[in-house]
Amino acid sequence: MRGALVTLKEAVLIDGNSLTIDDLVQVSQGRVPVTLSQEAVSRIEQSRRIVEGWVKSQRIVYGVTTGFGAMCDRIVPATEARRLQGNLVRSHSAGAGRCFDSDVVRAMMLCRVNVLAKGYSGVRLRLVEQLIEMINREIHPRVPEIGSVGASGDLAPLAHIALAAMGEGYVERGGTVLPSAEAFRSARLEPLQLDSKEGLALINGTSAMTGLGALAIFGSERLVRAADIVAAMSLEGLLASVEPSDERIHLVKPHPGQIACARNIRRLLAQSSLVRRDQDSMPSVEKRGHERVWQIERKIQDAYSLRCIPQVMGAVRASVAFARQTVEIEMNSASDNPLVFSKEDKALHGGNFHGQNVASAMDLLSVALTEIGNISERRAARLLDESLSVELPPFLAGEEPGVSCGLMRIQYVASALVAENRVLATPTSIQSVPTNANNQDIVSMGLVSARNANKILQNSERILAVELISSAQAIDFRGPQNIGRGTGAAHRFIREKVAPIREDRALYGDLELVTDLIRSGDLIDHVEKSVGKLD
Repeated sequence: MRGALVTLKEAVLIDGNSLTIDDLVQVSQGRVPVTLSQEAVSRIEQSRRIVEGWVKSQRIVYGVTTGFGAMCDRIVPATEARRLQGNLVRSHSAGAGRCFDSDVVRAMMLCRVNVLAKGYSGVRLRLVEQLIEMINREIHPRVPEIGSVGASGDLAPLAHIALAAMGEGYVERGGTVLPSAEAFRSARLEPLQLDSKEGLALINGTSAMTGLGALAIFGSERLVRAADIVAAMSLEGLLASVEPSDERIHLVKPHPGQIACARNIRRLLAQSSLVRRDQDSMPSVEKRGHERVWQIERKIQDAYSLRCIPQVMGAVRASVAFARQTVEIEMNSASDNPLVFSKEDKALHGGNFHGQNVASAMDLLSVALTEIGNISERRAARLLDESLSVELPPFLAGEEPGVSCGLMRIQYVASALVAENRVLATPTSIQSVPTNANNQDIVSMGLVSARNANKILQNSERILAVELISSAQAIDFRGPQNIGRGTGAAHRFIREKVAPIREDRALYGDLELVTDLIRSGDLIDHVEKSVGKLD
């Protein structure tokens, strides 16, 4: 399972065929520049010569010498080629709502650069270089989130990127929103005047949903590893059995993700004296004498949210892995129409712009991320319910339960987020609504799927933060000296950032801080220094 940044490259070399999600994340965060391979340059120039020949001979090719969509039977003379492409971009720059963050826009732009670098789009080299210059000089088009149906590609969001490349519309640079033309002047760049096929090539593809989806996958891989750490801490807080992570159990149901999760839990809980090692053992508890302790000593099995962690998280890992495979294929695909096959001097009209692959993968990712939140909230609820925990005060309240409310309220937050996730996880890839005079009569809604997956990811990070705050508090009551090597590193790290709750205080700041430790990967990095790389 990936999810942490690899060693930084000096630059990400774009060749149209080998872009990875890890590369994309580094570029989206502005950590490395982008360069274009010489092989890509040659392919781009060759396909451009073909398109220019078609224009000169007035060959009928969709979007080159014709109108668009339902108006594809309207022939456009060569003298109107530039106007045609500019009008396409302007007319489709009709997005709505808040704008994507700059890291998302950079990911979208990089995906489009990689598509054009394959040499099947027929654009000028200068167009590709313009996009790369915008990425490297941090000129970020303002791209509204709403407007793509994910069929003829992500037309609206990609049109806003193209509009900015033309020196129109708005961009963000250095934290300031300003007209694109003004940003170009300050960067000493010339706006791009689109030529034949170029407006269509810029907007006709899946690069918006693919870029956003790639970022969601990277964050999901990180969340999965953080979830193993937090789950292990909850096992200690609830004096649960570690037997369900026994390797022998998982080798006879050999799903790779399930095996990896169980292995992580065993490593994290090494040396812990708070978990039950077998049916006959019972962790040491300072306050004994209650009947509940006698019952737990002879309890054979824990609840499913404790016992079935590897099975649930193994299924999640499989879904995330499928999403990565699908999106990385899409990132390195020619998602344009028509496609220019230079050797045959031929334009082939098809549907590679359709986003169904990405949309379906993002729906599956949404379901997987929702399940992380589901099981995490259930463990947090058990930690806070004195009838389901052993010798823990109600709601893990400090000195005076009753007078102090403890962590009662943050479980409400988790519950609300779980409910929201379940709504957002409703499949979007089947919600086709025809557009373009019924020319686009089956659409993917892929960008909506990717947006939902990203929102569920953010929600699930917060749900996991609720559980992490709760399990750390439970461990404070149990005795941090009794916990495992990996969970001990996690607990110490949390306590360096967030104090135990001894008296009630406003918790929204704690919740956001812990969420950021999960989202940034800092929690994982700190734990891995003690136990090595987690699977």
